Amino acid sequence: MILGNCSHARELAQALKSGHWPHGCEPELRSHVANCRECGEVVLLTQVFREARSQSEKSSVRDAPELLWWRAQLRRRNAATEQAGRPIAVAQVFAFALSLLVAGVFVALEYRHGLRWSSWFADVVPSRMLHSLSQGFADWNVGLLIPTFAALVVLSGLVVYLVTEKS
Repeated sequence: MILGNCSHARELAQALKSGHWPHGCEPELRSHVANCRECGEVVLLTQVFREARSQSEKSSVRDAPELLWWRAQLRRRNAATEQAGRPIAVAQVFAFALSLLVAGVFVALEYRHGLRWSSWFADVVPSRMLHSLSQGFADWNVGLLIPTFAALVVLSGLVVYLVTEKS
């Protein structure tokens, strides 16, 4: 504590620091503080800061149970959310693994047929139905059909992702 030119500054600082002000000090110091502006301001500020500190400590002790309860409720809610999300995460992993398996089987079958999907398609679908399909899609451009189909797949995957994220 830095005080000005007052001769009683050290004595007052010691009394305030030890908690002896005003009852534990000499009457001469009390009368000096009543007449000295600097010492009076030091005492006033010290008392105000001590009062503010005690109020702060009281309010923090009073708020502690509410804070503990709020944290416990938050932990309970987070645990419930995490527990509810586990089956969804397992289902997403299962769907992803199943999609990879189907894609792998498709690639293996196509590789077995020499990457000629149309010949394999002709073996599976009756020729009469294949002829009517080919007539229906005769004027379609395959260069536009494949990117359109790919965009449809990507957008449907995006929709499924957004729906599962919000629920």
